[in-house]
Amino acid sequence: MRWRIAMVGKPKLNFAAAGMELYLKRIRRWAPVEVVQVRPGSPASESRELARLTEGWYRILLDERGEQIRSLDLGRKLQDWEASGPGKLALIVGGAAGFDEGMRRRADWTWSLSRLTIQHEIALLVALEQVYRAYTITRGTPYHRE
Repeated sequence: MRWRIAMVGKPKLNFAAAGMELYLKRIRRWAPVEVVQVRPGSPASESRELARLTEGWYRILLDERGEQIRSLDLGRKLQDWEASGPGKLALIVGGAAGFDEGMRRRADWTWSLSRLTIQHEIALLVALEQVYRAYTITRGTPYHRE
């Protein structure tokens, strides 16, 4: 299984960029991960470019309107995707203004970290930590505690 992280712009928050790199490195123990970035613009132009870069991938849209799940449930989803899933997962993070409705319709799954509105770089950092946590759950490593 492969991951593509599609995001708007380059991280501007130093701590978020450092955290993203840490979790990308950890995820790469179990799966290849690439990061692609689109130029900031209107929600429509950002969404069009994000859609183009994730064509043919299983699109996981990070959006506060999505489904909230527990870490263990994300681990189960990861197991399902690995066993019989699409093979190519795209985690998509919009810019400051979010996504247009067309992008929301293109999503295969919309994931919400919280009902709160979270700055997109911080949301991506949290999502990457949760993907890493899901891998540790499925691999039985001692990172996750419940």
